[in-house]
Amino acid sequence: MTTTTVLEIPQWQASASPTARRLTEGAGLLAGLFPDADHVRVPIADEPGTAAAVRSADVLRRNLAAVRESLAAIPDDTLLVTVGGDCAVDLAPVERAHARYGDRLALVWLDAHGDLNTPASSPSKAFHGMILRALLGEGPADLLPARPLSPSRVVLAGARALDAGERAFLDAGPLRHLPPAALTPEALAAAVADTGAEAVYLHLDLDVLDPGTFASVGTPEPGGLTPEALSAAVQALAGGFALAGMAITEYEPRSPEDQKTLETLAGTFLP
Repeated sequence: MTTTTVLEIPQWQASASPTARRLTEGAGLLAGLFPDADHVRVPIADEPGTAAAVRSADVLRRNLAAVRESLAAIPDDTLLVTVGGDCAVDLAPVERAHARYGDRLALVWLDAHGDLNTPASSPSKAFHGMILRALLGEGPADLLPARPLSPSRVVLAGARALDAGERAFLDAGPLRHLPPAALTPEALAAAVADTGAEAVYLHLDLDVLDPGTFASVGTPEPGGLTPEALSAAVQALAGGFALAGMAITEYEPRSPEDQKTLETLAGTFLP
């Protein structure tokens, strides 16, 4: 029987949200959604770090080292559920899944934003808007995975707020993009199947949800998914591919109703 480990990473420094410190509380609440899992909380620095080409890069480097150290103690055959914190907490967990599955892995990035900026193109200089591009091998040298993913193995799903540099990157390459209007369970499963992958890693930024149904995020964007549509999409992938791991990120708690929504969603995420 596969065990599940929740890796709680209460990092906030990669976020551009003015209320990013709420992410620390959000990480703890997300971890509590999986009471039957083993629980590992990564010791994360709390200071903001110094401004640079990448905001708080000095702190993010130390945090990444702490995450990698925690992951080294978790068995490879454990199903890892990473909870953040900002989207950048997923660098080392995706790196871990890629090391295990290699080219048999697809990454599904569910997010209102592309997260495909570089330090040169980013308007905010916040690393949570660069993390997917970093996983593809482009970004700050000390905030990159040991082995980059191929864009042909990535599906960006639900994105609807893209910067000019992100649009240019999507237009120029093989990375698949399903905006909300095209994001049905069938279309998402087909996009992953087209990558040739056998296993899928799911990254979920909660701002992929429409703020009319879930507002506890720092960078909401209209036109997103309903919780029911998100649940159906995740279940379609879990039914067709091995689950290599998942992350749930960017929860800034604001209302009991949103917490109840997450409790319902969490019950549908894992096999």
